[in-house]
Amino acid sequence: MPPSAFDLAYDEFRARWPASTEERDVATPYGRTRVHVHGPVDGSPLVLLPGGSATGLVWLANAAVLGERYRVHAVDLLGDAGRTENRGTPLKGADDLTAWLDALLDGLGLARTHLCGHSYGAWLAVRYALHAPQRVDRLALVDPTQVFAGFRPGYLLRALPTLIRPGETRARAFLAWETAGAHPDEAWQRLYALATTVPGRKLVTGGRPRAAGLRMPVLVLLGERSRAHRAAKVAERARRTLPRAEVELLPGATHHSLPLAAPQRLNDRLGEFLR
Repeated sequence: MPPSAFDLAYDEFRARWPASTEERDVATPYGRTRVHVHGPVDGSPLVLLPGGSATGLVWLANAAVLGERYRVHAVDLLGDAGRTENRGTPLKGADDLTAWLDALLDGLGLARTHLCGHSYGAWLAVRYALHAPQRVDRLALVDPTQVFAGFRPGYLLRALPTLIRPGETRARAFLAWETAGAHPDEAWQRLYALATTVPGRKLVTGGRPRAAGLRMPVLVLLGERSRAHRAAKVAERARRTLPRAEVELLPGATHHSLPLAAPQRLNDRLGEFLR
């Protein structure tokens, strides 16, 4: 079969990653997981979990910088569009996601790692850090959703047409509304929009994790103009829930423009926190 429009867009965007990036397909009970690996072999490991439909490739502008010091592992999520397969144990619930991450870290040979997630990936990162705190050195959350607060009703109403009848045009219109003025990468916008049309996607969700139980150092970075939630309100709740956490708003950033748009401040803060 000829490659799909999504596959072509995926390969086009992947070609922009640093030439030294390795593609690893890690065996897990749930199927093979695609991981984009960049950085020095002896660097401290850093696992990056993307938001829904974003694919691990969305960390392009971050991996190139963080990979100067860290061994970056950007993951295509189980159940989402990308090159990760779900051809083994069925993905049924949130517990399957933590079991999958256990198997993935084992397959990568990572007894411990720094962990960073964006949006849905941040929700998953928190669940995993609570599940296996002994494996997470430092935890960074980029505009996390369903962790400290729920979605704004207006955001859900805007997202609903794309969820009910996925399509590139609908997804692009939704992105244009949420990222207005932030100018995310055009090629990635197309990849995201096409990802929503990939058959068989199954993003498993669940309740809010008990973030107050986190014991490792935590960084929370919020998009100042995020339409997914009210950033100032989320910041207040994050500080109340985790008094020792570092919490900061990223000026001009929206939910879906992260982590690609204007990545310098994001990279600087992540670098400072991880060091």
